[in-house]
Amino acid sequence: MEDSLFDQAPEPTKVPRSDSAGMPLAARMRPRSLQDYCGQEHILGEGKLLRRAIEADRFSSLIFYGPPGVGKTSLARLVAGHTSARFVNLSGVESNVSEIRQKVDEARTYQRLHKRATILFVDEIHRFNKSQQDVLLPHIEHGTIRFIGATTHNPYFYINSPLVSRSQVFQLEPLTTDNLVQLVERSLTDEERGFGKDQVTVTPEAARHLATIADGDARKCLTALELAVLTSPRKDGDSLEITLEIAEESIQQKAVVYDADGDEHYDTISAFIKSMRGSDPDAALYWLAKMLYAGEDIRFIARRLVIAASEDVGLADSNALRVAVAAQQAVEFIGLPEAQIPLAHATVYLATAPKSNRSYAGLTAAMKDVKEGRTLAVPKHLRDGHYKGAKDLGHGEGYLYSHNYEGGYVPQAYLPEGKRYYEPTDNGMEKRIKERLAHWRSLFEEKQNPDF
Repeated sequence: MEDSLFDQAPEPTKVPRSDSAGMPLAARMRPRSLQDYCGQEHILGEGKLLRRAIEADRFSSLIFYGPPGVGKTSLARLVAGHTSARFVNLSGVESNVSEIRQKVDEARTYQRLHKRATILFVDEIHRFNKSQQDVLLPHIEHGTIRFIGATTHNPYFYINSPLVSRSQVFQLEPLTTDNLVQLVERSLTDEERGFGKDQVTVTPEAARHLATIADGDARKCLTALELAVLTSPRKDGDSLEITLEIAEESIQQKAVVYDADGDEHYDTISAFIKSMRGSDPDAALYWLAKMLYAGEDIRFIARRLVIAASEDVGLADSNALRVAVAAQQAVEFIGLPEAQIPLAHATVYLATAPKSNRSYAGLTAAMKDVKEGRTLAVPKHLRDGHYKGAKDLGHGEGYLYSHNYEGGYVPQAYLPEGKRYYEPTDNGMEKRIKERLAHWRSLFEEKQNPDF
């Protein structure tokens, strides 16, 4: 609901309310005050930055970022209710540049007539293209509008940098199970907006089931509760008890928030890789299960296993790469659902294997030298001496063929400046490599410094 441009009495905007007839329970139960707002204590608790900014009415632009159903729109409306500004709502899905300019022109007129600012709330702001987002910038700068954006996508990736830099970004987290149980109980006791007059009760087990399966989404939780109440048979005047069985029917499957190209995709695979690197098979299996449940591409998971086998396990256990590659091939060969088995096999193997990243770290250091340092020439004794005229240039002269010497090793310089890039660990099989390499290096040093 928006104020008219020609309102005679410029009273502070109240939290916008509409006729609740026909509205879903989740919409009717939107909080009307900060005290009613559920969750997000990390930014709205007493003394926290956002709460101070709202109560003092000291903000220009805000971006609320978080998964669906955590209260982004409700929070924007509450902010409007605590300011002297009027509230205007746009949708990133439906609005266009002309509509944005129209709302800005109205805000400018309203400011001139009533000396009050306008809060322009854009839901799903990431849906605006670059030109649409850029339209807002000068009007935010000049104070014509106070901007609040809401998005389920990471604003640092999906919103223009100039708009982000002019805004305070607050990340909203999924609601806890206790938060959602509290909302269920509030809906049952609220006589005006909920089922307080309808003699409805919910068993503790049913309330917790709804809250758990909703997975932090208040809208999903309250929608399931409403479905349970409206579809359960009862006679006029009888009370209704929502049991666990009814709750299970009303919210049948958990919908994991997981965009294939969004934050959850990258955050979850990051957690998966770091859990294997950190040698925690339990955590690694959980993140694997989340990806599989959400429908992640199993070939993508297999590719990450192959990478982790070399990057994190490395020479501490070279069998890890064989296991990962075998899992990747099995995934291609058998497909889902059985592909989950080799994926789990490889995940646990990598998580419990000894770890070393020294081969990859050595390459990184060498790449840095190639990029930033002087390019080293190939020593003459290592150059190709097989083509006509090579010997005249001295190519290959003095090269010692390793297999002609005991143990297949002979001290010989292979790098002009004698740099070292690979420093093995004592982990797993790499300890044997470290011992062998130390022996070879000592022989080389002895040859370089015979009097040492």
